Amino acid sequence: MARWQKQPDPVVITGIGLTASVGDDRESVWQAVREGRSAMRRLTGLAGIPDGMLIGAPVDVTLPPERVGELKVLTLCDRVADEALADADIDTDRVRPERFGCAISAHMGDARCIAELHGLSHMFPPTAVRWQEQWLPNTACARTASRLRLHGPRIGHSTACASGLIEVMTAMRSIQDGQCDIALAGSAEAIDPLFAAGFYQMRVLAHHEDPQQACRPFDLGRQGFVMGEGAGMFVLERLSHAQARGAKIYAEIVSGKLGATAHHVTDLDMESDSLAHLIEETLRSGGLAPHDIGYINAHGTGTQQNDLAEARAIRHAMGSAAQRLCVSANKSILGHLINASGTVELAITTLAMRDGFVPPTLNLTRPDPECDLDCIPLVGRPTQCLTALKLSVAFGGTLAAVALRRWDGAAAAVKPKAA
Repeated sequence: MARWQKQPDPVVITGIGLTASVGDDRESVWQAVREGRSAMRRLTGLAGIPDGMLIGAPVDVTLPPERVGELKVLTLCDRVADEALADADIDTDRVRPERFGCAISAHMGDARCIAELHGLSHMFPPTAVRWQEQWLPNTACARTASRLRLHGPRIGHSTACASGLIEVMTAMRSIQDGQCDIALAGSAEAIDPLFAAGFYQMRVLAHHEDPQQACRPFDLGRQGFVMGEGAGMFVLERLSHAQARGAKIYAEIVSGKLGATAHHVTDLDMESDSLAHLIEETLRSGGLAPHDIGYINAHGTGTQQNDLAEARAIRHAMGSAAQRLCVSANKSILGHLINASGTVELAITTLAMRDGFVPPTLNLTRPDPECDLDCIPLVGRPTQCLTALKLSVAFGGTLAAVALRRWDGAAAAVKPKAA
């Protein structure tokens, strides 16, 4: 017999902002991802790195004279925060500021101070913005919250590729524990010369005669990832708060879990026990079974280790349900957005559920038989999906997973568990 109990007020997504190399806003990015259109190209203009040496997926930004020298992550963050608020139909002047939180990932600060210390200022053009104004890694979070006059809990994490999902979970828990009713949660990333040089020295970056074919998740010919730029932002709300103002609802955040490996700062545990356990715990805490999940948005970097370890973990955790799963990797199209990858890819997951269409994994021409999953090669497909899972696997061993349920009205709310 089922035991009916009062359930906590669910946290729901009511607004999405999105920008990347393939589009300036949510719908243009989503349309490009649906169609498998990449904008990867050879990079130029990175201080200290010869033009054309690296492949990337940058976002072109033009700034007014008074903002020249501003970190690109700040511009991208402004763009998606404003889009998410407009999408949610939020007027910040009409929301209690002390009940409005902000969780935005940390980022690389302004590195011009290092150049000055080493007498390399000539490598950077004159700017209107001083490096001292944006050298802290929480600048995007602090500036966004201050610009929008948000007085609720404010926090930003620096956990590499898991940062974006962690911000979503942080905002969700701030709402659940009563600190706020509504929150912005997201992250932004721009290609930094120091990061690019570091990844190049680690030999984890892909190369190819055709830049748009360089990133090949789950393919036998995969050789690394491509750095990308972009940002994703959500408006999260307590369900009762969203309903009281008549908000449009995309999805419910059913559960979110963190885990870790104790293996190596960059190498992965190829047994995949920690990631498999995290998937199992995320499902369990949300009252979900493996067969409830219709789509997994994989971390899918295109490195030899990541794709194999992730596929093994999914197989182990999902059991026989893995046979019917759709799994795809957006980094084949957008590049690896590092700190922003989690929120950008969670936004794409949400839109995939909204439209009943799972996006493709680009360049998957020779599927690796050891990554034995349906990774949606080359062309996306219509698939009605009620519940989906997003995974992030970060340098440093941090693991994150978030489960979403498409919002279809009252029936989508968290259901009580059987006794």
